[in-house]
Amino acid sequence: MQSFLIAETDKSFEVACTDLQSAVVTHHFGLMAVHDLGETLRVKNISFHENCRVFEVCNPQQAAKVLGFDMSLNMALPCRISVYTETGHTRIGMIRPVVLLSALSDHKGLMDVAQEVEASLAGIIEAAAASVSGSGGSCSGES
Repeated sequence: MQSFLIAETDKSFEVACTDLQSAVVTHHFGLMAVHDLGETLRVKNISFHENCRVFEVCNPQQAAKVLGFDMSLNMALPCRISVYTETGHTRIGMIRPVVLLSALSDHKGLMDVAQEVEASLAGIIEAAAASVSGSGGSCSGES
């Protein structure tokens, strides 16, 4: 299985960020924090020409299930979705929860939760990447 799920979109960086926030709510997740890595680097006088925002999102019911299997998995929460630019293209992506959690625990029931969360997050990414005309962004798995 590919480690990353990345969708390319024809939307601008700012529109993709706004649409991601809407998709998070629509899919019953909460937005916990947004980290603007590009701006942070530029403020520190580091030459960085791309844009990158990391959105920390959480579904409390699913998070409680994960923590019920193994409390130390709190270090893998909340889930993170990034909107970023690369060579003039806007992309939205995540590390797949199944890949991440399977590397940290071998609890059988945890993988069911990880698959549910991954499906929800993929839906969020696809909704945020979809073009205005509805043709959608292209998703790819990359490792």
